[in-house]
Amino acid sequence: MQYGICSNPEMSHVATRAGFDFLEWSVGGLLKPTEDHESFAAALKEARAAELPYPVVNRFVPGGLRITGLDADLSVLERYVTTTFQRAREAGVKVIVFGSGGARRIPDGFDPKRAHAQITAFCRMLAPIALDHGVTVVVEPLNQKECNILTTVGECAALVREVDHPAVRLLVDAYHLLKDNDSLQDIANNGDLLSHVHVATVPNRLPPGAEACDLLPFFDALVQARYDGRVSIEGRISDAGTELPGAISLMKALERKAKNRSSNQGIQPTS
Repeated sequence: MQYGICSNPEMSHVATRAGFDFLEWSVGGLLKPTEDHESFAAALKEARAAELPYPVVNRFVPGGLRITGLDADLSVLERYVTTTFQRAREAGVKVIVFGSGGARRIPDGFDPKRAHAQITAFCRMLAPIALDHGVTVVVEPLNQKECNILTTVGECAALVREVDHPAVRLLVDAYHLLKDNDSLQDIANNGDLLSHVHVATVPNRLPPGAEACDLLPFFDALVQARYDGRVSIEGRISDAGTELPGAISLMKALERKAKNRSSNQGIQPTS
């Protein structure tokens, strides 16, 4: 697995020293799809000056740009995602995280089935555009306090299978999953869809090792899913110089232990 941190470029040096492989910024921070090209160029220059690459960005759609509800407008969304993907290609971004709880949240009194259909239509609209620009969009399950739709790995995996396009895949997040006691088995069962991972502790959403939190079952599930891609810490980092070396050391140890356990059980994970 390759390990990264959700951060702006200010953390690049300490992350490099700690042994991380990449950084993950936000769509608004790096690609700036609602701003002019000069603003994007300035952010891109800052990102390129960092010591680590930015292959992934998160916070895909701002809350004010509705995906569900009466205010949702697929033509407006299409213009937004087209600009986003064009700039992602220029910036070398390969993966965009579709959490966007505010944008996809079902408005009060709105039909959940209609909201699901709107999200499905959104994903089907963006999929060929993403593919044309070399981008994969990963659907993130959010905990139930942050959103009221797509809150489990199983629900998000079902959406990805319904959309049925190689540019729309699945993300799993340790914090959201553990907070809601979601199914670890659903990670293992949907390994063929998994294209990105977020990790942080519960209850306080800190880097691994910063508080007591058993993440081994989560890594067991990743290994059972035969996942060997990128894993980003998405949590509150208060002392990067201390927390980041400990976090990457712990995650690598958990990966090794999970692979050893899997091998002993007769499951052959990817190397």
